[in-house]
Amino acid sequence: MAAHRLLPSWRHARRQAPRAGAASAGVLLLLFGGLGLFRPVGFFDTDGATVAGLGTNGALSLLSLCAGLLLLLGAALGGTFVSTLDLVLGTAFLVSGFVNLALLDTRLNVLAFRPSNVLAGFGLGVVLVLCGLSGRERHGPRDRHPL
Repeated sequence: MAAHRLLPSWRHARRQAPRAGAASAGVLLLLFGGLGLFRPVGFFDTDGATVAGLGTNGALSLLSLCAGLLLLLGAALGGTFVSTLDLVLGTAFLVSGFVNLALLDTRLNVLAFRPSNVLAGFGLGVVLVLCGLSGRERHGPRDRHPL
């Protein structure tokens, strides 16, 4: 018997990356959102409170809880749903990072973002996009379009 048949396939590990990424990001967001809700700060307070070195207020805490629950739901469901969810939410985190970077130190910073929040959003977005892409498999011949 060939040894490669006894070892787990690299494809199996690659299929689990979207679930692992979604679950770990979901747990982090649930922790951040849960800790943020226990801080006595206004819902749209632009100064916000500090949780784990990140700025937060009621709105960002609630948004983090919803995103965390959605990611955990996706990790539980698996399949192509979780890889698509990772791609969509990862892209949303990246876009949110750029938008909130432009809104730092303005009155429009309603989520109480700080530079550390922007960096965390970029990092989480990149991880989610990479996990979502690793769950995608290519089907069919390579030369579909000969031109």
